[in-house]
Amino acid sequence: MPLDSRLIAHLDRGLVLDITLEDLPFRVYVAQREADIEQVADLVPPEQFQGDGDVHVAAIHDGDDASEQIQDVLFNLNPGDAIVFLCTGPQAYAEALAELGQPDAASAAR
Repeated sequence: MPLDSRLIAHLDRGLVLDITLEDLPFRVYVAQREADIEQVADLVPPEQFQGDGDVHVAAIHDGDDASEQIQDVLFNLNPGDAIVFLCTGPQAYAEALAELGQPDAASAAR
């Protein structure tokens, strides 16, 4: 699935991206954090939860197939949804950003 990606903001050990997939816009939060659902509240502003869309959360670990995991999540999105990728290691973080069209962002964020 080809996608367009635009960097919106920097987070502590992460980025906020706007992606467009098949002409539909989505907000994506990618962070190098523990795979803990409590981390989501630190990354996603409250208004994102109050909107019409769902917030999807996925953990990506070093050694996982980041591309496959991301494609699985993207395949299940509806308009207005947001995605949070919690990457538990530097390799997972770099691979996730590359898959989301930001291959140079991982090294710039360190």
